[in-house]
Amino acid sequence: MPMLMQGTNNEDIASGIDEHMIRQPLGVVAAITPFNFPAMIPLWFLPYAVATGNCFILKPSEKVPMSNQRVFALLEEAGFPAGVVQLVNGGKETVDAILDHPSIRAISFVGSTPVAKYIYSRATANGKRAQCQGGAKNPVVIMPDADMEMTTKIMADSAFGCAGQRCLAASVAVTVGGAQDTFIEQMADAASSRRVGYGLDDGTEMGPVITSDSQARIEMLIGQGEAEGATVVVDGRNKKVNGYEDGYFVFPTLLDHVPPAGEIARTEIFGPVLSVMRVETVDQAIALVNDRAFGNMACIFTGSGAVARKFRYEADAGNIGINIGVAAPMAYFPFSGWNDSFFGDLHAQSRHGVEFYTQTKVIVERWPREWSRQF
Repeated sequence: MPMLMQGTNNEDIASGIDEHMIRQPLGVVAAITPFNFPAMIPLWFLPYAVATGNCFILKPSEKVPMSNQRVFALLEEAGFPAGVVQLVNGGKETVDAILDHPSIRAISFVGSTPVAKYIYSRATANGKRAQCQGGAKNPVVIMPDADMEMTTKIMADSAFGCAGQRCLAASVAVTVGGAQDTFIEQMADAASSRRVGYGLDDGTEMGPVITSDSQARIEMLIGQGEAEGATVVVDGRNKKVNGYEDGYFVFPTLLDHVPPAGEIARTEIFGPVLSVMRVETVDQAIALVNDRAFGNMACIFTGSGAVARKFRYEADAGNIGINIGVAAPMAYFPFSGWNDSFFGDLHAQSRHGVEFYTQTKVIVERWPREWSRQF
């Protein structure tokens, strides 16, 4: 962090004049975070904010208030000075108060695209910096030369892990040529055999979705995809888990022949649903990837370096995976969503995070050489 905070120096820009740029903290900054990773996502922001000298306010999702009670208890135990980090719970009224407060200089957000647009618009209208990560519809291209056993396993984990409730979940599989039938057959087996249940029970591979409203919405969208012409290969609707019959469970669902122009192909489902589209060439696959409003992540499975290089160059997304199901950057790289998946200029993490939480100050100094002669 001290190296990332470094400024620049330039001596003698003119006779006897030096110029410097330094970085200083903004003051008070805030983050508004979602339910799906209640402990992890705040830590995309908090360490950068405090390490660059700011005070930090966190407003977590009202659906998951307990994780950050524990995190902030640990911060207090670690000896953080009073007021440097603060936890504020609440709903939209609390969010609006943060967005409107004149002392809060910057806003970080992760959530759905409609809310990201709202946060970004209101924050910037109040003169604040904003980095707002929105939704996604992450496509994954499956080439005929992909290692299908590895691909299927990784894709099942990506599409159905966390019950599909993550912004980097694989949502759309674009199968190319000879990959089509093999992939569908193996993915159907993987979806059907995944163990769904209470998360603390041994052997459980996937738990419920967050609320009954989410369950109803996901099942409604599966039905909409079917009405648009998609084939429901594995149906996860109306399923029960023994002992937890009132749980909000949606089982893994696989849709084939999803129409690219349909609503189901463009809407973020945020559930354990994988939609499959079929094309004949890699160019058609890339065109399909780029014909989306979102741009969070795009991946490809292939054994060809040339195809992988073409994909990483041409795919219109900020995070690219090659034989990877979830292209989540490590902390020393920025989380680089594009298009309707991100609103702002500087992303979370890495040098982007340092630049977002600091402001540059330029100092121009004149020290004529004649003044030194008196000494």
